Amino acid sequence: MKKHAEKFIGKLREPKSLRLYTWTSFMLFVTIILLLLWLFQYVFLESYYETMKSRDLGRVADKIENNIDSPNLAKQVRNLAFKNSFAIAVTDSGCNLVQYENTMGSFSLIDADIRRNFNRGLYDMKSRLIDSGKSWITITPKLDGNDDIRKMIYVTSAQSDTNHTFYIFIEASVEPIDATANIIKEQLIYITVIIFELAFIITLFLSKRFSRPIDSLTATAEKFAKGDLNVKFEPSKIREVNQLSDVLNTASDEIQRVETLRRDIVANVSHDLRTPLTIIKSYAEMIRDLSGDNPEKRNEHLDVIINESDRLSNLVNSILELSKLESAKKELELNEFSLHEKLSEVMSRYTLLNEQDGYNIHTELSEDVTCLADFALIEQVLYNLINNAVNYCGEDKEVIIRQLNKEGFVRIEVCDHGEGIDEKLLPHIFDRYYRAPKSKRDVIGTGLGLSIVKQILKQHGFAFGVSSTVGEGSVFWFEIKVI
Repeated sequence: MKKHAEKFIGKLREPKSLRLYTWTSFMLFVTIILLLLWLFQYVFLESYYETMKSRDLGRVADKIENNIDSPNLAKQVRNLAFKNSFAIAVTDSGCNLVQYENTMGSFSLIDADIRRNFNRGLYDMKSRLIDSGKSWITITPKLDGNDDIRKMIYVTSAQSDTNHTFYIFIEASVEPIDATANIIKEQLIYITVIIFELAFIITLFLSKRFSRPIDSLTATAEKFAKGDLNVKFEPSKIREVNQLSDVLNTASDEIQRVETLRRDIVANVSHDLRTPLTIIKSYAEMIRDLSGDNPEKRNEHLDVIINESDRLSNLVNSILELSKLESAKKELELNEFSLHEKLSEVMSRYTLLNEQDGYNIHTELSEDVTCLADFALIEQVLYNLINNAVNYCGEDKEVIIRQLNKEGFVRIEVCDHGEGIDEKLLPHIFDRYYRAPKSKRDVIGTGLGLSIVKQILKQHGFAFGVSSTVGEGSVFWFEIKVI
């Protein structure tokens, strides 16, 4: 028994289909609406009717109380009694009549009390009001021998401007509503059946319509999960589903782009590793077979092996550096520094390149500023951008490092006069291992330079970018906060 119960509870906790969930939700909503109709139109109908009747009597009593000192009190009592078919009595504190009007004839309990009991009933009702401690009460006396006739008497007090207390008694007939309740009950039965049938059909239709685009998305997503990256998530007439389709299509495009990039990375890393390894192996064999006994040749070959080993080391270090930056494991060490002083340190590294290889790497500086950043990383950004410009600087071999002072920051631009980059390729230029078609391979660096630049500047929160014109050259720029 316990196992069956646990199995049943487990099924209840299982996720429901959207179609079933939508259908049950709509049916539950309809059931609640019908339940409220039954409660208010049948179960609570009589008590609500009595409450409404008591409220009407209270409004009439308020009008009389507001005019208790008016010379037109008698006229107002008469009008209110005839208009509402009430019996109204206004008495002083001793229950002596001040105003009295009866439109109920011999059926009035107040009238019978005045004619036969010398206002004893009025006195008793006044005492009940005083004992209750309330400002008003309603009394529903039971009539012996006639259950079809019901009465309600509203009792309250009024204070005149001369501090005299008056009591107001308003009597009304409470019509039997059994016949009305039976009619409403019969109508509710028909309404309930019709609404349930309509709700059943409509909710089936709506739940199917709502779930169809989700089912379609799910089927497409299953194909996507199995490796079909060319699927397209179709839109529907539901705005939220369209938004989800757009997001999934964007994700699909990004995954395809990442997959393409992944293949390129594997190919590029393999190439970058294979080339120096091949060279190292070749020169090691040459030392073994040919130049082992020739010190000059041996040292020359060993220098090649050392250079290629350094290249391999730099590649591995660049990959590790980029990995740290992308995982945000490298914390920034912010410090203040003079921009001119640090640029001078960086430029000193390129003196030999200018003197021996004919390059013209120079600066165009504005007024010196004090910057706030992790200079070790910003220095790496400068090296990577300058090396990139050197690789693609064109026939004139000119690279310009330009300083532009702005309010709150300084912009550094690295300009070259090379072949430039097509506008369509600019959004991808900072991607890892991305290279424009037909561009030559980096002479300096590992192919990860611009990716490292991107991650460093993103970690600082600095703006950066590139502008380029085909045939004229490129400008890589970034901004540093100044203090």
